[in-house]
Amino acid sequence: MSRDLERAEGCWAWVVLLASLVTQGLTLGFPTCTGIFFTELQHEFQASNSETSWFPSILTAMLHAGGPLCSILVGRFGCRVTVMLGGALASLGMVASSFCRTLSQLYLTAGFITGLGMCFSFQSSITVLGFYFSRHRALANALASVGVSLGITLWPLLSRYLLEDLGWRGTFLVFGGVFLHCCVCGAILRPVATSTAPETTEGPPPPSKTPAPGCVAECGRAIQRHLAFDILRHNAGYRVYTLGVMWMILGFPLPHVFLVPYAMWHGVDEHRAALLISIIGFSNIFLRPMAGLVAGRRDFAGHRKYLFSLAALLNGLTNLVCAASADFRVLVGYCLAYSVSMSGIGALLFQVLMDIVPMDRFSSALGLFTILESISILISPPLAGLLLDTTDNNFSYVFYMSSFFLISAALFMGGSFCVLQKKERPGKRAETEGAITEAASEQGLMVEDSRGSKKRLNTEVMYVTSV
Repeated sequence: MSRDLERAEGCWAWVVLLASLVTQGLTLGFPTCTGIFFTELQHEFQASNSETSWFPSILTAMLHAGGPLCSILVGRFGCRVTVMLGGALASLGMVASSFCRTLSQLYLTAGFITGLGMCFSFQSSITVLGFYFSRHRALANALASVGVSLGITLWPLLSRYLLEDLGWRGTFLVFGGVFLHCCVCGAILRPVATSTAPETTEGPPPPSKTPAPGCVAECGRAIQRHLAFDILRHNAGYRVYTLGVMWMILGFPLPHVFLVPYAMWHGVDEHRAALLISIIGFSNIFLRPMAGLVAGRRDFAGHRKYLFSLAALLNGLTNLVCAASADFRVLVGYCLAYSVSMSGIGALLFQVLMDIVPMDRFSSALGLFTILESISILISPPLAGLLLDTTDNNFSYVFYMSSFFLISAALFMGGSFCVLQKKERPGKRAETEGAITEAASEQGLMVEDSRGSKKRLNTEVMYVTSV
């Protein structure tokens, strides 16, 4: 049975962009409000900083680690069904968490189940933008990431308001209903026509004379299809970017988790402490589209990875300001400065990945990228919590730790991309000469271009990456 397909860059693409914006606000914006409940959960379960930190850690890690499973579901059922399934799972996890009696139960429900559901919704909404937009892809990603800013702005305010009236259990129950809106957003994601020719099914295929592949071979193919280890091995740019982001993530989420407890520990009122996170989110509403417009300019097309490294460097430097003083006015200034660099990271994170890998492999590359990233996310908050427990709740060390990882990651990525670009220039020159030589003669040695096709040229083999 045939079905109508939406046209890429058409009118419905902007409706899909709006649905992706809301989905990202509901999912990626949610972990930033977990700091509001940090002290409340710590008192409820009589837990240490490290033990309580596992809740936001597991939640955020599953938000990224479910990427491979999300890729399988997208390939099998499409983005629409996957987003709706994610919304149902996230809702189920939050409703169940409101009845938890131990931290272990909270890890399973609000951490694992809700995080996995949010992963399905968020990653599918990111993937579908790549098919709906081509010319305006950078702008679309930046505009969709505004949803994260809206989520960061509204989730803390809603959390603080509900927490006072309903307690954390009632608040989590209400959150379960809020996450059902992801199902509505998923229903909007109609299938889109792509440039790939559709498969024809004129008749049953002839019986194969080769034996059916074994279970091990099938698993190997599935892993390669959904985890893109081949890209990690052969694409140096993807390898540098993945390792750099993994190292950066060890420090990046810490202010979102510990800024509110840090301010409250130094005597800032609970409402004003929650307002700090909202200031970051509100500033990003305006800064992220500006960052997307800058990144989408043709002049910056080849420099997005350097802009991302610069944003990570500035983000690390601003954390030093927060560690210097806990005065509320200083913290407001810190949040405004932090928002500038955070907007660059948010607008460029997936756009740089789309620049590095081909679009037909983006879903699997994103799956591997996020599952490796989730390892850092899982480790980071508990490690910072352990640091707090051993330093008598000296939060300054947490922000020093965050700065170290961000600054070192930025220097690593910027330096590595620069080296790769210098190595790539001779390869491009050789490829151009090879095209001329091939027209005159088809003899010589093999040279591999960025598409994987091979040309015969001279005695030196050049491997050109897709960076």
